[in-house]
Amino acid sequence: MQDNITGGSHRAEKPGTDALQKITAVMTRHQIAPLPRNFELVCEALSGGHPDLTHELAALGARPSQQALDQLGLKHRLPGHCGATAERLQTEALTALSSIREKLALGLSQKRSFARSVETAAASVRADADVGIDQLLGELDLLASIAREMVQAETLLAHEVTQGLQTLETADRAMQAAKIMTLRDRLTGLPNRAAFLQKLEEAHASTTAAHTSALVLIEICDLPHLHQQYGDEATAKLIKGLAGIFRKAIKKHDYIARIEADTFAFIFDDIDANEAHIIAERLFITAENNLIFASDSGHEVGGLPLALGHVMGQEATDALHWLSLAKTATQLARLNPRQPIIGHKPGQRQVA
Repeated sequence: MQDNITGGSHRAEKPGTDALQKITAVMTRHQIAPLPRNFELVCEALSGGHPDLTHELAALGARPSQQALDQLGLKHRLPGHCGATAERLQTEALTALSSIREKLALGLSQKRSFARSVETAAASVRADADVGIDQLLGELDLLASIAREMVQAETLLAHEVTQGLQTLETADRAMQAAKIMTLRDRLTGLPNRAAFLQKLEEAHASTTAAHTSALVLIEICDLPHLHQQYGDEATAKLIKGLAGIFRKAIKKHDYIARIEADTFAFIFDDIDANEAHIIAERLFITAENNLIFASDSGHEVGGLPLALGHVMGQEATDALHWLSLAKTATQLARLNPRQPIIGHKPGQRQVA
């Protein structure tokens, strides 16, 4: 399995036909169950972007158990495995709660039985004042026996309640982790499009004349050509490198996301249009000065073509309109390499 896993350099995000065939072939050859989360795991391992995952999957050998695969996927926080673990823990939690309910019902039944026994014994003593000491002791022994069974049952129930609560807490943490992973871009670790749209709605809703926000889009021009020319692994390194450069170039309270394979989005609060343009220029120059990546052939490649568009929140009627205006500005920048940074102007027409 080592040769098959470590020898690949296929794009993990949206594998092409050849990559799909190779992933399927690896899974078939090593008898890995054809589950969506296993496909995701092998795809990530073959991408070359996660060397630790690649080696750990290879170390499992042929016919790895599903438990081992799930543990590996969970360790590397793959969404499919996080979700599967959360579902399993939820099922276990429901089973534990069902067992606790049954134990509670049994305990209640025992308490009722004990109460009836106490009432019977008391009634017997009241009815016959001359009841013998042996008979009285016998009834007390019976009550003591029932009480011991009740204590044992309550002790067991308390233990199961504790375990059930722990399972629920673990399931909740797994669900939260799975939710977080569905809002993260797997390649860069940045928020993805779904997370970005939530943030964009919040930013637009809070935009006022006194509190302005700017949206900046940075697009890698002709990313498919880069894939074709330099290979998937080099292109993945390029995108991860860009993400790292952009993270360092902005402040902690600024927002960055990867919303498409070739597009990064930024939201900046409390700035005007001129400041947005200056920030866009700084991002462009930072990327231009710092980005160097290696192709599959080992050659270093630079001069990455980027297109930047920016627009103020108050110029849009809603969040999606805001994004649309920014895309229009970015399209205009892409069409004019001599002016790679364009800010939206009122009345600017959509580019076909």
